[in-house]
Amino acid sequence: MLKRKMMAEFLGTFALVFVGCGAVMTQAISGSLGHGGVCAAFGLVIMVMIYATGHISGAHFNPAVSVAFATIGRFKVAEIGPYVLAQLGGALAAAGLLGVVLGDVGNLGATAVQISIPGAILVEFLLSFFLMFVITAVATDSRAEGAMAGLAIGGTVAMAALFGGPLTGASMNPARTLGPALISGQMADLWLYMVVPVLGAVTGAVVYRWTRACPDDPSAADAGGCC
Repeated sequence: MLKRKMMAEFLGTFALVFVGCGAVMTQAISGSLGHGGVCAAFGLVIMVMIYATGHISGAHFNPAVSVAFATIGRFKVAEIGPYVLAQLGGALAAAGLLGVVLGDVGNLGATAVQISIPGAILVEFLLSFFLMFVITAVATDSRAEGAMAGLAIGGTVAMAALFGGPLTGASMNPARTLGPALISGQMADLWLYMVVPVLGAVTGAVVYRWTRACPDDPSAADAGGCC
């Protein structure tokens, strides 16, 4: 069962990097997509892969998400390692294939800090916070519309990319950054993308768990439960 989950995580992360970073590279080659098109590509690929694999692995595609879910007791700590390995493998494979297909353009879609380091830390933290806040809401709260999870999460990714893309690349995901960075050799400020999204995601998950007012709010439990 764990092997199947790892395959789902590998494929989902592969798709994220291949389509999302591929869109960055396509924009660098032809200018045909524009910033909005690149953002839409990231949001859409997340949406469709959630619907395709969410019932298999939970559709994390992101080490920060796996760690955050484990922090609030919604994911097995023992499975963090295998999930992260699959996610990093998918990101590396996709970045490598992009390099073969499209060549050395657009730094293979690697993320880069375009503002001050303190500003970049704040942007990545907040974007990761809100992404995980939304993920926790639709994935763990029975009062939320679970069937809309892919649309809600994909929309959050696209929204974050619209704002944060020109500033930090709107990574929110250590695997998404590490794959293209290792293949392209663009390693500047890599520590930021490895650490800050995890901190932001953990904080987002913890804050939503507190905000949903359960089990201390009996009326919430009576309305359908959320624990």
